[in-house]
Amino acid sequence: MAFVLDATRDVTDAVGRLMRQVREETRGVDAQTSEGIQNVLSRSLYSILKTVAGPTIDQLVTEGPKPFVILVVGVNGVGKTTTIAKIAQRMMQAGRRPLLVAGDTFRAAAIDQLQVWGDRVGVEVIRQRHGADPAAVAFDGVVAAKARMVDVVLIDTAGRLHTKSNLMDELRKVKRVIAQELPGAPHEVLLVLDATVGQNALAQARQFHEAVGVTGLALTKLDGTARGGIVVAIAEELKLPLRLIGVGEGADDLQDFNAEAFVAALFGQPTSRS
Repeated sequence: MAFVLDATRDVTDAVGRLMRQVREETRGVDAQTSEGIQNVLSRSLYSILKTVAGPTIDQLVTEGPKPFVILVVGVNGVGKTTTIAKIAQRMMQAGRRPLLVAGDTFRAAAIDQLQVWGDRVGVEVIRQRHGADPAAVAFDGVVAAKARMVDVVLIDTAGRLHTKSNLMDELRKVKRVIAQELPGAPHEVLLVLDATVGQNALAQARQFHEAVGVTGLALTKLDGTARGGIVVAIAEELKLPLRLIGVGEGADDLQDFNAEAFVAALFGQPTSRS
């Protein structure tokens, strides 16, 4: 039951329900071996996690309108800018034309950081001066995307505390301005969460979802089974599609979330479910 004990480091009602379900299902004699318990837990996890395994970012971009606008939000320190750069690199490798927009104008370093990533992966960055109106930068980015006929626009935003209403109001303004210039956009509001903060990630998600209508999640720093509990909690409590998981610093370490593969990796099992 090592995984269950690790999972409880993310103390949530969701994990508690999972553990109760496993205990109930392992009452039979046949399930009292470690292998039997593992199989029950594996099946229970998969049944929960498959509910949030929605379309991938690549599928959304392929099937959606052009330019496909992704507004990336989240608090400071979760890895938004790095996630944006990795998505852009994937788009380039798939033969698509991405455009980056430096909407975090509160920190000059954030603008420069996105520019460095843009130069590194060969993607244009739309930017303004430090302190500029983030909504104006987002507007310029959408206008440029339409003029350049790009496939996907990735808009960075300032990291903001989910408890600060004035900052969330500004994020609503950014979203509203994007929609005015391109009806239907943003087509994805991607919330980046840090897997290591446990319950606080759920609180962030609820507040951002209430403010701007989150449509997908990216979970970073998910590099160990001890963080499995937060994935269960997201599936059970948020009911939002988990698009991406970050399991390391490399570009290839940003992966599409796949429920079967995730559970199999936790238990060292082959991926055999249909």
